[in-house]
Amino acid sequence: MSDSRIVKLFNEIDPKRIVIIKPSALGDVVQTLPLLPVLKKRFPNATIDWVIRSELAGLIEGHPDLNQVMIYHRKGTLKDSFQLLKQIWKQHYDLTLDLQGLFRTGLMTAASRSRLRIGLETAREYSQLACHGLLPETDKQVPAHARYWKVAEVLGETGPPPAITLGIDPTDRQTVDDLISEIPQPFFVIHPGAMWVTKRWPIASFAEIAARTCKEYGMSLVVVGTAGEQQDAESICQFVRQKCPHQQVLNLAGKTSLKQLALVLQAAEIVLTNDSGPMHLAAGMGTPVVGIFTCTSRERSGPPGDHHQLIQAQVPCAASYRKECPMKGSANMQCMSAVSIFQVWSSMQKAIQKNHLGNRVA
Repeated sequence: MSDSRIVKLFNEIDPKRIVIIKPSALGDVVQTLPLLPVLKKRFPNATIDWVIRSELAGLIEGHPDLNQVMIYHRKGTLKDSFQLLKQIWKQHYDLTLDLQGLFRTGLMTAASRSRLRIGLETAREYSQLACHGLLPETDKQVPAHARYWKVAEVLGETGPPPAITLGIDPTDRQTVDDLISEIPQPFFVIHPGAMWVTKRWPIASFAEIAARTCKEYGMSLVVVGTAGEQQDAESICQFVRQKCPHQQVLNLAGKTSLKQLALVLQAAEIVLTNDSGPMHLAAGMGTPVVGIFTCTSRERSGPPGDHHQLIQAQVPCAASYRKECPMKGSANMQCMSAVSIFQVWSSMQKAIQKNHLGNRVA
């Protein structure tokens, strides 16, 4: 379906109730958030709801442009699924945006009974059958952030996506202020985790970059992650304490909510990370990132902006998007060694210097 046809469909309706169906994942949710003010500006009298996974709901709750957050329980019962579909059915939506494009979100889209139901060309598992049309130029070769922003462009936006807005509670801000007050400013953040093992650059390599950054630029270190990544985070912290005993380090893995994590990332000078949700959260909050891409593509999955440094593994199977390495023998996980400490350190230096960050130690 052409741009003009989609624009015509949007112009033919004046929706009073809009729903975004984007349950996951964190990085994709972050890259969808800039659509909210665009939708509110175009349809100021409409209510806007969002269907999202329970573990991510805390990030968008309280957003000034959202009216209702509906919870999808990924590991819920059949009864939970029917209750959600029933809840969607009762809302009488006028416009549905299925930005996930899976069988389960197709069911949600159909249940919305909207006058206009729009999806992306990445839709699969027959979810496109529930849509009236798919936005053009939104196939998997298009960067993820550009696919979601295509909705805004169809609605008349011409610039790039803005920094994200969150509904921050004063209690969250105070909690973060108290946490980071424990270390001297400025500080940088390392997030060494990722959902897939094929995305995780070695912890020892992260530790080496952390120590060099502390020593060279005089910044404190904060390591973030999930509760399950606390041990890896502590390994990095201990290495830095040994190499740079006068530098302050703080392990916040498993100690923040998503909104608190966003505030920590916003306060950081720079963030070093694998391709992950926190990478997109940092970029969305306006902080420069140095991102490491092994099994994924920096062009397709990286954040927009020339103030970031995105490193791509140069191996035949790079950007294969495989959760498990398909290579055998000595070639197994070769993408990890293909991204060298030298490459990452050079990228850290470039990002720090380009963005005029840190307190360089002579």
